[in-house]
Amino acid sequence: MALSESKKLSEVATWLREADGLLVTAGAGMGVDSGLPDFRGREGFWRAYPALKLSNMNFEDIASPAAIRRMPTLGWGFYGHRLELYRRTTPHVGFEILRRWAEHMEHGLFVFTSNVDGQFQKAGYPEDRVVECHGSIHHLQCSECCSRDIWAADGVRPVVDEKTCRLVSELPTCPRCGAIARPNILMFEDGDWIDDRAEQQRARLDRWLQGVFRPVVIELGAGRAIPTVRLMSERNGPHVIRINPREHRIAPHLGLGIAGEALETLRQTDTALFRT
Repeated sequence: MALSESKKLSEVATWLREADGLLVTAGAGMGVDSGLPDFRGREGFWRAYPALKLSNMNFEDIASPAAIRRMPTLGWGFYGHRLELYRRTTPHVGFEILRRWAEHMEHGLFVFTSNVDGQFQKAGYPEDRVVECHGSIHHLQCSECCSRDIWAADGVRPVVDEKTCRLVSELPTCPRCGAIARPNILMFEDGDWIDDRAEQQRARLDRWLQGVFRPVVIELGAGRAIPTVRLMSERNGPHVIRINPREHRIAPHLGLGIAGEALETLRQTDTALFRT
């Protein structure tokens, strides 16, 4: 017999009290409550970038190394707009709720996210406790891969014409060879992504997991289309809490699913944790 939502929240509260470490796994749905777009479907993407609808370009077309090379001002118009959007965005209070839970656990928390927005670090999470499995928009690499250098994008201040989605400021370039720089992000059809930084992050997570004996996994807004985050969660069951408004189902031997948005469900769980 399926558990009611209140029973699920009570079970989650028990798991959290007994855990010695919290693994937070997060997809695009984690940022929606902060006001970030999740590009769900072509129409969702075009609502965020109407200029690209006029060119009949979808997310996969523009989020690619080929777009950066062939149409650099358009490619950097898209990524430059995203970079500035993420810099302006304030993480919602759900980030703080998770941190507060982990403060009472022996090994604290670790984050595994497919998001490239840097919101966990902006919310105060330590850099060495975050895995960005698809890279970070706040770091750059050479589009021609002249080296394996990865550097911070702090000095890049893109100015974008939102009507055309084109960069009107200077294109970022590689300091080593002068070629156009690109975000250190795993794009579509991307054989050039330099994953050294992500691999170092993953090695730190693996070491942390070796010392955690009673982990709880909180998965937030991770869909099935690209299942990297969901697979990471399931590898670290059986206490996985999958929070997702539509795709929340999970095998009972791995955990339990809660249909809901990230922030509201975290608030409800927080209430249950202190009530029981």
